[in-house]
Amino acid sequence: MRSKKELKPSALIYPTPVVLVTSVDEGGRPNICTLAAVGILCGKPPQVGISIRPSRFSHGLISKTKEFVINIPTSNIVKETDYCGVTSGRAVDKFKEAKLTQMKARKVRPPIIKECPVNLECKLKDIIRLGSHDLFIGEVVNVDVDESVVASSGNIDYEKLNPITWNPITEEYHSLGKVLGSEGFQKRE
Repeated sequence: MRSKKELKPSALIYPTPVVLVTSVDEGGRPNICTLAAVGILCGKPPQVGISIRPSRFSHGLISKTKEFVINIPTSNIVKETDYCGVTSGRAVDKFKEAKLTQMKARKVRPPIIKECPVNLECKLKDIIRLGSHDLFIGEVVNVDVDESVVASSGNIDYEKLNPITWNPITEEYHSLGKVLGSEGFQKRE
C-alpha cells in the first residue's frame, strides 16, 4: 500500500535560493530582478542558470547585452529583495527606490550590489526557450565576495552569509538553518 499522495506535476523543489540579478540596457541604465529560479549548471567552466519570463524587463536587457550579475542577498535586505521582485524596472530605478548601492563590476557592464556579499559576474552563453520561462545560461567570469563572509578555510561561511531561500508552495522567504554535516561525513563516523 502506498502512503504518498499524488499531486499534479509542478516544480516543487524547496528551498530555492533567492538572488538579485542585475543587468543594464544598451545605454548602461541598470536594473535589478529578483529570482528564485536559479542554479548551478556546470563546474568547469563554471556555469549557472537563471530562468526569466519573457515578459520581464530583465529578459530583454540580458538578451540584448549578453551579461548579468547574480547577487546573493542576505536576510538583512529581504524587504528590498521582495521590492525588486514585485516592481517593474521599466519605469522605476530600483537601486534608488530600494536604497541599494551600485558598485562597478570587474568584468561585465552590469553593476554588482554592495549590500549583497557575494556577486557572480556572468557572460551569457545561451538562452533555451522552455515554456513560461526561458533559461539563461551564464558563464561565471568573476566572483566578488565580502571578506566578512569568508571563513578561515577561504570558503564562504553560509551561516555568516545568511542567504534567503524561497518556498514556492507558500510563497514565503526563509533563511537557512544549521549545518547538518559535510560531504562524506557518515563515512568518517
